[in-house]
Amino acid sequence: MHWKTPLAATVTLAALTASLTATAASPQIDRHSSDPAACSPDASFRGFTDSLDKTTYAGLPVAGLSAINLNAPHHAVALVDNVTNTPARVFGLQLGDDHGKPEVAVDSVTILRRPDGTPYNNVDFDGEGLVNDLGGKTILATSEREPSIRRFSLSTGLELASLPVPSRFQVAPAGEATSNATFESLAISTNGRTLYAGMEGPLASDGTDAAGSTRNRILQYTGRPGGAYSVAAQLAYKPDPGLALVELAYVHSDQLVSMERTFTPGVGNTIRVFSVSLTGAKDVSTQASLADAPENVFVKKKLLFDLVNCPPSGAVAKQPQPNPLLDNVEGLALGGFLPSGRRQLYLISDDNFGATQITRLYSLAVDLH
Repeated sequence: MHWKTPLAATVTLAALTASLTATAASPQIDRHSSDPAACSPDASFRGFTDSLDKTTYAGLPVAGLSAINLNAPHHAVALVDNVTNTPARVFGLQLGDDHGKPEVAVDSVTILRRPDGTPYNNVDFDGEGLVNDLGGKTILATSEREPSIRRFSLSTGLELASLPVPSRFQVAPAGEATSNATFESLAISTNGRTLYAGMEGPLASDGTDAAGSTRNRILQYTGRPGGAYSVAAQLAYKPDPGLALVELAYVHSDQLVSMERTFTPGVGNTIRVFSVSLTGAKDVSTQASLADAPENVFVKKKLLFDLVNCPPSGAVAKQPQPNPLLDNVEGLALGGFLPSGRRQLYLISDDNFGATQITRLYSLAVDLH
């Protein structure tokens, strides 16, 4: 999602007002009586690095990183949200750890190519969600332009398949979705049999409630790694007022992690991460509109942390931010268990190829209960 025009500006006045006060409404951490690294009772900040910011690899800018996914214990792939006329691509990232502070270096790049072998670019590919498939040999990547979910070979970058997308999820006038607010997130189960594709914004018929929360849908696909997937269900998700759903990660069959974000010019970003319960989740595929749906239709979520409450840790911002640690965070990935028993969690920010935003990798330890 490119924050040239904030999403909040396109929704209701209530949503815009909520986004302006989102940071102030966030619970604050008393650092005098808790771990100085605490962001919340469920999250501790381990560190960050800006070493990728404004760098290049193989002549291509390492910028616009909109998704990150681990494909080995110390390795990840990151998808470029391509806003310039360069080829669509994923970078391979070697990950290290210096007493909790993350270390990262680019070690490969894969150009994403159409079936005829020509590279996708900003005209027909807007990369947002990313997961590894078939043991890391292939990737599934979303483009929010149409939207689409495509499978690519990680070694050659060639498109191998495309997943079906229900017609109402296409961008208007073909469907009910809004441009730049479709498949922003993608998560895959440990066995590769279930996918979750999250809409950043609502369908036109679902809209926004009186408090400023959009009524979003998450498409649940079932299939097999490297094979065909089909839509099995739709889940209802409600972001906090004024925020948008930008990332999902799989924990187990009854739990996801979600990330919500907004940007307010002159104020900065709000970045919140939640634990999402799928227990008792209802399929809303046949629901023509979520506007009249009862609250118990929406999946339950619990705030894990608000990034504004993490210690600044020496971070410097290039534009106004309520905490200099904040930026346009778009990617989230869960790693393994740390010695503390908590899970490793990585965040990555998308600098939109701009001078006032930063490509920043964050490391946190989270308790997912």
